[in-house]
Amino acid sequence: MADNKSETPHRNDAVEIALVDDDRNILTTVSIALQAEGFVTRLYSDGETALKALLENPPDLAVFDIKMPKMDGMELLRRVREQSALPVIFLTSKDDEADEEAGLELGADDYIAKPFSLRLLLARIRAILRRADPGRAFGADPGEIEPVHPSIDRGRLYMDPARHHVTWNDRPVSLTVTEFLILEALAARPGVIKSRNQLLDAAYPDDVFVDDRTVDSHIKRMRRKFRVVDPEFSAIDTLYGAGYSFNDV
Repeated sequence: MADNKSETPHRNDAVEIALVDDDRNILTTVSIALQAEGFVTRLYSDGETALKALLENPPDLAVFDIKMPKMDGMELLRRVREQSALPVIFLTSKDDEADEEAGLELGADDYIAKPFSLRLLLARIRAILRRADPGRAFGADPGEIEPVHPSIDRGRLYMDPARHHVTWNDRPVSLTVTEFLILEALAARPGVIKSRNQLLDAAYPDDVFVDDRTVDSHIKRMRRKFRVVDPEFSAIDTLYGAGYSFNDV
């Protein structure tokens, strides 16, 4: 299925989402959901076909499966990253933590495991697009007003939700959407212990089942990212049996 664009009118300001997956049911379901939200979709059933099109005519964002014929999603992302900063979300049945870490280290902007919630995918797509271009509307009904989240300034931490921007000691820290939402929930109330379930509620819609230990993996990766800019970073405390809290003292 090569470069099969949607039939929705393609306005000059339309936001294009490329979907790369060898499961035609996934391509059709996700494409219909995105078109209903005002996005234009481009569909590809293998990585090799997608690579040429993505580099020659980049969309605004791409969603990759990992297990695909000819070229898998990991290799596709690696090849894309050699020439482009195209925002990419992995949407895959490979839900092992090692696969997730490998994908994020290659430069994926987020990682969603199948089975998945379309609402979660749409929320992640909008969040990543807003981070890339905070002044633009992305697929939502023009009459729909999105909630405004104020910036968070906590000691050495600064978070700007509108731009998905995070700094520590004035140095940028690149977080995935999920990591950002978890950190935002912690930093909003410094010193207050948040349980794993509370943090999951902050990062995932109600209709998505996620093991609460998933939070531990996100916290682990966040700490590692902050320690790249500050080896002494220790502002996220673990309270065993209770949860996590943010403390910058």
